Amino acid sequence: MTDHVDDPGHQHTAPDHASRAAGPIPVLRLDTARRADGTFGETFLAGLRTALHEIGFLQLTDYGATRRQIGELTAAAARFFALPLEHRLRLDNRLSPHFRGYTRLGHEITAGRADAREQIDFAPEQAPVPRELWDAPYRLLEGPNQWPDDTVPELRPLVEQWAGLLSTVGLELTRAIAVALALPQDHFDQYFAGTPHWFGKLIHYVGAADGTDLQGVGPHTDWNFLTLLLPVDGALIVNIGEMLEVATHGYLVATPHRVLPCAPRGTRDSIAFFWAPRLDASLHTVPLPHRYAEQAPGVSQSAHNVLHSRFGDNALKGWLRSHPEVAATHHAGLLAQSHTTGGSS
Repeated sequence: MTDHVDDPGHQHTAPDHASRAAGPIPVLRLDTARRADGTFGETFLAGLRTALHEIGFLQLTDYGATRRQIGELTAAAARFFALPLEHRLRLDNRLSPHFRGYTRLGHEITAGRADAREQIDFAPEQAPVPRELWDAPYRLLEGPNQWPDDTVPELRPLVEQWAGLLSTVGLELTRAIAVALALPQDHFDQYFAGTPHWFGKLIHYVGAADGTDLQGVGPHTDWNFLTLLLPVDGALIVNIGEMLEVATHGYLVATPHRVLPCAPRGTRDSIAFFWAPRLDASLHTVPLPHRYAEQAPGVSQSAHNVLHSRFGDNALKGWLRSHPEVAATHHAGLLAQSHTTGGSS
């Protein structure tokens, strides 16, 4: 289990997984990934493969963000969370059938318990699909975001710029992973072509004022392909998502992790970006070389967390269980169904 504290000056422990070795967090520079001829360098590929297979996460630096960009984005997010609650609630996610907008403190659920965080959830800006036109229930995840344009108007463009940059980073890492697994670099491109359904969170953690036992975020794995987390100044923490585990038949395992709570009366901010395929993309098991295939034990499955090969199904599972108030308000039938099919925890 990886313990994330999501702020500078703290360390992340190595995942508690039998096949992985504890050790220092691997650090890779994205600007050294490719040689002068445009191909990926063997040193970078070996470091990436070792970090993801043996440890489960890494720290990525020199990925294209400037200190000014990071500073402006984090400052704008802080201004939003400093607004009076009635202003934040204008973006209440209970108003959105697409799970977008502001989640109040303690109203996201992970591993069956409330998390000590408030946040804004966002994803690609899309027109909602009328229910009668759905080809699958996950179409409900397509829709518009909610932004504080009247109170913190700079936040939307800064977040959109960040999402654009990290989409580029996510695609570059995806291609590097393909080559590290002895595949063509564009092997996974088919799943991300068109409109990849990445999503993101601006997160504000709050410590208890009365000594209450809280969880920052409970133990879980992420539903997407790769997670890019900004908790360390100038660096990203990269985690494996469930879709990458599905694609590699367990050679790369979705990183189990949790976020430790803040100190009493303390606060902490982070920004998470979840790189993900299109909603309708079904990831097929990649043809691994024998030396890797013999270390791929299969996909982790449990009664309370079924991993789906079609990303939309995997994402919908996660949203329904983590935001039950939104689900009950807008999708009561789907929520009831998820409790009988192993999609809820």
